[in-house]
Amino acid sequence: MLSDDIRRKRQTKDILLMTHIVIGYPDLKASMQTVEAMVAAGVDMMELQIPFSEPIADGPVILHANQRALESGITVSRCLEFAAECAGRFDIPFLVMTYYNILYRRGVGDFVNKLADAGLRGAIVPDLPPEEASEYLSAMTSRQMSPIFIYSPNTSTERLDYLADFAGGFIYCVARKGVTGAETDFTGELDGYLERCRAATDLPLAVGFGLKDRDDVQFLIGKADIAVVGSQTIRLLENEGVQAIDGFIRSLAP
Repeated sequence: MLSDDIRRKRQTKDILLMTHIVIGYPDLKASMQTVEAMVAAGVDMMELQIPFSEPIADGPVILHANQRALESGITVSRCLEFAAECAGRFDIPFLVMTYYNILYRRGVGDFVNKLADAGLRGAIVPDLPPEEASEYLSAMTSRQMSPIFIYSPNTSTERLDYLADFAGGFIYCVARKGVTGAETDFTGELDGYLERCRAATDLPLAVGFGLKDRDDVQFLIGKADIAVVGSQTIRLLENEGVQAIDGFIRSLAP
């Protein structure tokens, strides 16, 4: 199980690092080069986003990457092939992140089977709540895949407990209200929220939305199990190219 693998790795590291790419941004060759660089730099997990035209949880940086990938002609089938290649080549867990419309159009059970057959370990579908996810959850369970659910600072304690009943692998705790990529103040104000998250579940906690440097990762030690860096690496890829990825990832190590 993914959660067990995370706990085992956490025995040797203060915090794990998960990165995020948009498949096909700026093109498939650069996407694979980015994965190669991130793995070589020591990331522990990766989140592979299948581009979608209306990524409602994402801010302008990742939205732009989604649009560029779609304009280049990326397809869901090609994304699944890319994900399978990553899972086959590299010895870290890979997850898929996308939106429910893609699952619905492809057939939920068929889509989950393709993820599992590709060697992926779980999925993040931010616009699919448990109340509407019975088919998805059944398919994920049958293939021993982890459905990742999301906590946010304005989630009630009752809702945290409820979501934990359906989650697997880890819980993704967004560090603030809003979309990805905006500024997040990593200060003691997060402590109470993360304490509520920890009280609601025994699963590992991943924290993302706004992490940009080593200080942000350092702040999360003792409060979370996984630090998630997404928009900042896409900004770097846009501005400086793939060659800048390795040094940036290495700079995050606490």
